[in-house]
Amino acid sequence: MNWLLVIAGAMVGAPLRYLTDRAVRLRLRPDAVFPWGTFTVNVAGSLVLGLLTGAAAAGAAGEHLQLLLGTGLCGALTTYSTFSWETLRLAEERSPVLAAGNALGSLVAGLAAMYAGVALGDALWG
Repeated sequence: MNWLLVIAGAMVGAPLRYLTDRAVRLRLRPDAVFPWGTFTVNVAGSLVLGLLTGAAAAGAAGEHLQLLLGTGLCGALTTYSTFSWETLRLAEERSPVLAAGNALGSLVAGLAAMYAGVALGDALWG
């Protein structure tokens, strides 16, 4: 049963990642150098995972919901491999400054989103 929950979450997370990336690119500029789509999904996934963590800590989210949303949805929505590849591409082909900004900005924004999600979860269910 657990693996079905992970698969169900991933079936939503993977297309959501693709569609969000495309929407962000089209909204900003299709030829933008900075990988805003990946940045957006990683920060959004951190926020959702933080919210889920806050809910779980308060006893409002059980194991099944954590598997569905945390492991499945957020696991498929966020992407470390694409982040790494895009950062390397920026460093090699475009701009080492943008590569450093992507790495540092992703880390800071992801942690801030996680913290905000946990705080929001605690406020809602704590």
